[in-house]
Amino acid sequence: QVQLVESGGGLVQAGGSLRLSCTASGLTLGNYAMGWFRQASGKEREFVSRITRYSTNTRYADSVKGRFTISRDNAKNTVYLQMNSLKPEDTAIYYCAASSIIFPSNLISEYNYWGQGTQVTVSS
Repeated sequence: QVQLVESGGGLVQAGGSLRLSCTASGLTLGNYAMGWFRQASGKEREFVSRITRYSTNTRYADSVKGRFTISRDNAKNTVYLQMNSLKPEDTAIYYCAASSIIFPSNLISEYNYWGQGTQVTVSS
């Protein structure tokens, strides 16, 4: 079975930082591009960032550029999202996802596997 498990979420004040982790099992992470998405209450799931298999290409939503950094450690089967300068607008459930496409876009349909999410709450 394939399982992606996110961790590292929590409650933080505006301006603070969190690092999210996503660890895969039943899947060799190095064979997949990895993405982060988030879904705020009452809103659609939206793209945050993605990284290609060997970390040669990254992409970010405009809303997080300069604040968030995606990275991966294929030996640990883990992808990370470092979030700095957090804003209340970043409050959401954050999901990691794996894609068999070499250069996936921000489309949910291009990702094959999803984690269950981790809650990030940024207080104002």
